[in-house]
Amino acid sequence: MQLKKLASFLVMLAGLFAASLLSASGPAVAADKENTMIITLKDGDVTIALRPDLAPKHVAQIKKLVRDGAYDNVAFHRVIDGFMAQTGDVKFGNMKKGFNPEAVGTGGSDLPDLPAEFSQTEQFTRGVVGMARSQDPNSANSQFFIMFAPAPNLDGQYTIVGQVVSGMDLVDKIKKGDEADNGTVADPDRMIKVRIASDAK
Repeated sequence: MQLKKLASFLVMLAGLFAASLLSASGPAVAADKENTMIITLKDGDVTIALRPDLAPKHVAQIKKLVRDGAYDNVAFHRVIDGFMAQTGDVKFGNMKKGFNPEAVGTGGSDLPDLPAEFSQTEQFTRGVVGMARSQDPNSANSQFFIMFAPAPNLDGQYTIVGQVVSGMDLVDKIKKGDEADNGTVADPDRMIKVRIASDAK
């Protein structure tokens, strides 16, 4: 009887261990629809697995902005080939209302700035989504960027909020900016529509 109990206990432990291995090996798999963001670009949809495990406050704010429709029609105002594509200025970047090419990149949202949630375990590699900020580490608000390539100099300095799990080839097609002008894009591409996968279309 004791052996039977021990055997079933070991089976249960093995199952828990396997489950923890699965979750540890694939946190960026977009299985959780509540934490999956879909950005519609001119060429199709980009799916991003959000990471509330790394940055719960930032992810919550992004989801609120998505659900408010704040990211719809917002420009990719700063895009540097081989580095990253930046968007999310909901104040000055909306290409259907109030777009300001001089001010875009300096604005945020009406929500408060966020305290830094820097990760010491995750790296800025291709497809990682990070929050833009000023020199103040606690100034991220609504702007974010998607990495074209690894940038180790950003590790531990910017908050990671997600990972592209499909559509990275579409991100690669976003119109690039002038490197001599810090990646500023003339007549930029935009996020046509942004939604959370668990919400009805």
